[in-house]
Amino acid sequence: MFLISSLSMTAGALRRSALLLACWGAVGWAHASLPIQHWTQPSGARVYLVESHAIPMVDVQIDIDAGSRRDPAAQAGLASVMTGQMANGTRAEPQGQGPYPKAMDENQIGEAWADLGASFGASAGSDRMSFGLRSLSYPDLLSKAAALAARQMAHPAFPEAMWLRDRERINASIRESLTKPGTVVQHRFAEAVYGVHPYGYRVTPESLSRIAAQDLKNLHAQALRACRATVSVVGALTRAQADDLVQRLLAQWPRESGCPSLPPVPEVAPLAAAQTLNLPFDSAQAHVLIGQPGYKRTDPDFFALLVGNHILGGGGFVSRLTEQVREKRGLSYSVYSAFAPGLHAGAFTVGLQTRPDQATQAVAVAQEVVQDFVRQGPTEAELQAAKSNLVGGFALRIDSNRKLLDNVANIAWNRLPLDYLSHWTRQIERVSAADVQRAMGRVLQPERMVTVVVGASAP
Repeated sequence: MFLISSLSMTAGALRRSALLLACWGAVGWAHASLPIQHWTQPSGARVYLVESHAIPMVDVQIDIDAGSRRDPAAQAGLASVMTGQMANGTRAEPQGQGPYPKAMDENQIGEAWADLGASFGASAGSDRMSFGLRSLSYPDLLSKAAALAARQMAHPAFPEAMWLRDRERINASIRESLTKPGTVVQHRFAEAVYGVHPYGYRVTPESLSRIAAQDLKNLHAQALRACRATVSVVGALTRAQADDLVQRLLAQWPRESGCPSLPPVPEVAPLAAAQTLNLPFDSAQAHVLIGQPGYKRTDPDFFALLVGNHILGGGGFVSRLTEQVREKRGLSYSVYSAFAPGLHAGAFTVGLQTRPDQATQAVAVAQEVVQDFVRQGPTEAELQAAKSNLVGGFALRIDSNRKLLDNVANIAWNRLPLDYLSHWTRQIERVSAADVQRAMGRVLQPERMVTVVVGASAP
């Protein structure tokens, strides 16, 4: 998403890129104590800024509520496709002004970014559509990077020939992925956990065939509204400079009085009963996923659930699942558990791979571990080890501009307190064994989980 193109780079661009890459790798941050500044622009855009003047660079992320959860069911993949096609060309600048007034094709766009030694990317996740800019903060370079990013966001061309070309490439990639058991198990698991909720939509050649270039233009025209933008900025800018940068980035987005509400998206329905799917597949390993809908990111027990999952299966080789499935029985090289909270209840997942003839035993052991943990909670030793590991690793979560931007964007998107990072370790330290047991018991229902096994031997 944020890679720098190497096309037609001038000597100056190469020097700028080398400096930028060096800045990206810089470590030794102490951002947890840095204040996050927040304000709302007249357009309605909400801006979050962390000033960091140690290195001359800036990272920007713009998020809007236009992720795949808003895709029409028949056109699954529309948001992702639209953002992917934004690099295939821009229309001419309507006013014919600025450093990039003419229409540009995909090669010209790549060359322009390479000459700046900067990068821009667009993507769509389940909840949000995101745009990312990364540049050195020198005024002449940042001004041009902002102008190019603004053009690419506001005036993509969506050439039909490019979409038809890329659709064939995506279809080929989908067909190839379905020859892999890991893809099959993920798809069937999502369908079983989410049902008809958009989180379970799957991009297929059929859904892509229903997407025309005009659909991309229509979504673009509907989605980009400055009043719905959440903008996170990290880097060597003052508040006034950041405010000006954001205004330039969003200057060409549609404006309107007020900000009409978007239609609601239904919540993920809880599972009514357990379900087991055993799917034949010619594979050297059986792929197993066990789980259910989890919790929303705004859940007040977020930290208790984070610590609990770390103990259960999120802590790598020191987790309960690893101890019971790998260490004691040798049923799998690795096994994990994870929550994926979002605007809706993302999935709780236990995942592992094992020999086909051991799949039944591995599933039974994993299910037993989850049931026991939900029923009894952690031991005090497990709790203290998990808290020490999480607190000790906190610095690694914010040791670069990129990671800090991810954290600021998380705070901005989920409307978390501005001092969230300052109190993160304290929140972890406050979690008790009773908190974990209560939270995990409230969220997880082992007796109603979905189990999908792809490639197991017949019993």
